[in-house]
Amino acid sequence: MPRSLVLGNGNSLVGFDGTYSVRDIYYPRVGDANHTMGNVCHVGFFVDGKFAWLEDGAWQRQLAYVEDSLVSDVTLSHRPLGISVTFEDYIDLARNWFIRNLTVTSAAGFKAASVFFHYDWYIEGSDIGNTVLYEPRHRAVIAYKANRYFLIGGQSGPDYGISSWANGKKGNGAAGTWVDAEDGILGKNPIEQGSVDCTVAFDLGPAAPNEPRTLNHWLCMGTRLSEVTTFGQDLITSRGPDTYLGRTRTYWQVWSEKDHRHIDEELGQNASKLYRRSVLTARTHVDNRGAVIASSDFDITKFARDTYAYAWPRDGAIVANSLDRAGHEDVTRQFFLFCQETLVEEGFFLHKYTPYGQPGSSWLPWVDSHGGRTLPVQEDETGLVLWSLWQHYRIHRNLDFVVGLYSTLIVPAADWMVSYVDERNGLPLPSWDLWEERWGVHAFTVGSVWGGLDAARNFADLFGDGKASARYRGATERLREASDSNLYSAELGRFPRRITVEDDESITVDTVLDSAIYGLWRFGMYPPDDPRVVDTMHTIADQLSNKANGGGIARYTDDYYFQVEHDPRLVPGNPWFMCTMWLAQWYIATAKTQSDLEPARQMIDWAVAHQLPGGLLSEQLDPHTGAALSVSPLTWSHAEYIVTVDDYCSKLDALRRKAGNGA
Repeated sequence: MPRSLVLGNGNSLVGFDGTYSVRDIYYPRVGDANHTMGNVCHVGFFVDGKFAWLEDGAWQRQLAYVEDSLVSDVTLSHRPLGISVTFEDYIDLARNWFIRNLTVTSAAGFKAASVFFHYDWYIEGSDIGNTVLYEPRHRAVIAYKANRYFLIGGQSGPDYGISSWANGKKGNGAAGTWVDAEDGILGKNPIEQGSVDCTVAFDLGPAAPNEPRTLNHWLCMGTRLSEVTTFGQDLITSRGPDTYLGRTRTYWQVWSEKDHRHIDEELGQNASKLYRRSVLTARTHVDNRGAVIASSDFDITKFARDTYAYAWPRDGAIVANSLDRAGHEDVTRQFFLFCQETLVEEGFFLHKYTPYGQPGSSWLPWVDSHGGRTLPVQEDETGLVLWSLWQHYRIHRNLDFVVGLYSTLIVPAADWMVSYVDERNGLPLPSWDLWEERWGVHAFTVGSVWGGLDAARNFADLFGDGKASARYRGATERLREASDSNLYSAELGRFPRRITVEDDESITVDTVLDSAIYGLWRFGMYPPDDPRVVDTMHTIADQLSNKANGGGIARYTDDYYFQVEHDPRLVPGNPWFMCTMWLAQWYIATAKTQSDLEPARQMIDWAVAHQLPGGLLSEQLDPHTGAALSVSPLTWSHAEYIVTVDDYCSKLDALRRKAGNGA
């Protein structure tokens, strides 16, 4: 089930599914160690002898955030129980506390009610060797393994502490302690170890008709016991949870407070809200040490037995550019420092990294078909980091920051790209494509490498490094000439997505149409109105457009990934947010009049219409129903939306100024 809301502070991240059940708890780095492994952490309500979990189909749900914040604003109503529940949940801005504030009301009132919170523990990603125990001094349950501690506590009414608890084993025929809650009574087992879960309860007592009953529940996360007790629950209870709610809500509202009025005026309030939500969602996926995580949605493991919770340099570069455009320099600085530390000594980036900067899992081989050594790389990742860094400098002009990266990141990466060239045709040597499916020389990679080398030339000019400037200028000129001669296909009447140089030096052209060909103009190699680019983009608009009800643009013809429809004439592939935004960006880039912006405006409206109720964007959609497919949120989807909206508003301003000047 796609995630509908995410909360975070750059150290911790909590993800909720469409029922508003917690599914993901990441700590102490965003994307590292999902301590519930994507399993449901149940929340249940027991009212006058009747019980329901949040997954119950009778709930009516309104999932949202408090405006411009990372605080939830959720209302749930259950007619059979006769209650309405509001949640105001958040992760404190500075401390790793997940705090949940609930208000329960009933039109008829109730004699007795209890709320149950269940946690399915896989501490450090494993259900082996976990412990759950009741700790009487704090009237809380503590789960721990090694240096990971979680205190499950709270208060209902004036006194803090849980009302009851259950600690137990799961697996081997045992469903878990959450089943014990359905009769309203928990067993109070003091301690359990191994494969365990726990459930805590809070009694609300009686309530008159429409009389609210409130409770505060918290999960304090730390690396030692005192961090969740003395410096966790004790602080919350002494200062009051409202203190932390107020500061967290205010912080994110101030953090996201930029001049967005032009978005409201030009694209409407809904587009503006999604823009701000996209900025905040991207931020939740940036670890405070710089790793930009592709997605925290753990459900993808059911498909691939791996997650998207890694830092791809390419994804990070594009997300960083979107956050730079939104004015958030501090967080993007950390990304470039992360890149400085993870660059391989030879000057390139590996496939992907953990949030700690270690190489992530990979399916890119280190040998070619003949058994010889090959590099397990996607060269576009190296190029785009430099491209994004130059865009970062152009926006913020932070000279003292980028000078420290010149000799340690910019020059090594650029020199490697200069060296990684096929002397037979002047194009980059083969690498893996951005989709991580094909080996060859890809149009997107060529455009990315050109953008990275041009960025390196700009930096060399900035720092007066004449030799390096000449080296990189020559490389960009040769690459452009090689693309003119060896990449463009007159027979196709457009650029292909890939060419492959065979052993006999003959060239095989991959004729499959791919939306990623847009990279040839996106990073500056070709002007967007180059006739060859225009023909290519028009072909993408025509042949990769989803003709079914869902609309949008596919990745490439007959895309197999999560394929729903097998008729490529109707559905060339599932529509992707990023691919649709790429085409919108081209319409914006080539617009000569305000009316030329209309296709892009329609695509922005399409993205707004297909967001999840909480404001998240998935990777792709069902082509018929528009339902979210694959992971949600995908940070890259949000980044491309941010960039597209920024491009649109900037271009519209420019066209109006031009019209006003009579040009």
